[in-house]
Amino acid sequence: MIEITATASSIEQGIALLDAGVDTLYIGMEEFGLRLPVSFTWDEQRTMIAEAHARQKKVTVAVNGIMHPEKMLQIPAYLAFLKEAQVDQITLGDPGIVYVMQTQDLAIPYLYDAETLVTSARQVNFWSKRGAIGAVIAREVPFAELQAMAPALNVFGEIQVFGPTCIHQSKRPLLQNYFNYTKVEEKKDRQREWFLSEPKKPETHYAIFEDGNGTHVFANNDLNLLPVLPELYACGYDHWKLDGLFTPTADFVKVATRFVEAKERLLAGDFTPQVRDHLTAEVRRTHPAKRGLDLGFFEIDPAAIQ
Repeated sequence: MIEITATASSIEQGIALLDAGVDTLYIGMEEFGLRLPVSFTWDEQRTMIAEAHARQKKVTVAVNGIMHPEKMLQIPAYLAFLKEAQVDQITLGDPGIVYVMQTQDLAIPYLYDAETLVTSARQVNFWSKRGAIGAVIAREVPFAELQAMAPALNVFGEIQVFGPTCIHQSKRPLLQNYFNYTKVEEKKDRQREWFLSEPKKPETHYAIFEDGNGTHVFANNDLNLLPVLPELYACGYDHWKLDGLFTPTADFVKVATRFVEAKERLLAGDFTPQVRDHLTAEVRRTHPAKRGLDLGFFEIDPAAIQ
């Protein structure tokens, strides 16, 4: 089996993604989850979970933010709500949440998600011994290391196969501080579409926005691993994540449909070079014009990394 998880930016889009063949929806609220397309209310989360379950599908809720003391005080009530709403699983990166689940009878299946830190089987297995059913593998791990890691994993590793890669997060309001310094009033959210460029490298195009969790900076290009899905599947990576943070609602459903077709073709033994090239071209055609696509760190030689 191959399981495809996709972010959802509304109940309507979530239903469309499920009907398109996505297996699991990824939602949450900004207060506890990082870099979500939209912040769902508790009632919206309950509705989305019910809609998924009615279709025999699943929902993952992001609880992977950095939980400072004031947020940790709210975690028991939120976990109790999620458990009552019958969420299938959550993502988390703060060990304090595991402690709360263990000591307050609030256990929920979870994927360990510490962003760039999850780079070895040893780390994944450490958390599997503490209840994790899987782990979100860092986007920066090249394929050669993924291959070496796969046989040693005790639980599944989720691989992001489409969408943006966050390369920096700061709790500090860096955009607001800049606007204060320049005495400019501007929006700081994702919809404003701010980008950074490196000095003397005008071709660089790092997306940046600010929200309640701080400032977020993204890699120059978004990920599209559709051309190399057979390689991932062959070495055991059968949990794929699609992130629609910067992709318009209807276009992201089209992108998800291409990955569902890739999954079905792969399982049927029909993922030919012609199918690969066609689906890759369709994803590129649907992707936002201002954003590039590439394989990210996939092809990097680990020996070349300093």
